[in-house]
Amino acid sequence: MNHQRHTIIIKGMRVYAYHGVMEQERKVGGSFTIDAEVDADFSAAMLTDNLSDTISYADLHQLIRQEMAIPSQLLEHVAGRIAEAIFKHFPQSKAVRLRILKENPPMGADSQGAGVEIYVEN
Repeated sequence: MNHQRHTIIIKGMRVYAYHGVMEQERKVGGSFTIDAEVDADFSAAMLTDNLSDTISYADLHQLIRQEMAIPSQLLEHVAGRIAEAIFKHFPQSKAVRLRILKENPPMGADSQGAGVEIYVEN
């Protein structure tokens, strides 16, 4: 079997956090939705069935939750911090794609959310 790309995916992760430029956003908080994709070679896990041969999406979820708990003004900063933490805690990571959406952002528009998406290679 020829393995070209392996990706761990967390989709639609819901978190209540305290991010925003306005002080009120950092006091009251709001709901955020996160999608994360981490590219890493887990071809060994496909053969061994051992968790140690891949990235645990439960551990990835917990790491993202920890970083989301640190208030920031900009989602760009939060996304960069999460990507950096993923590369640090999961050195087998080759690339990270993150999408962070703030639900109901205070911008006077009717939308499902506003946010950022980054793609970073290690």
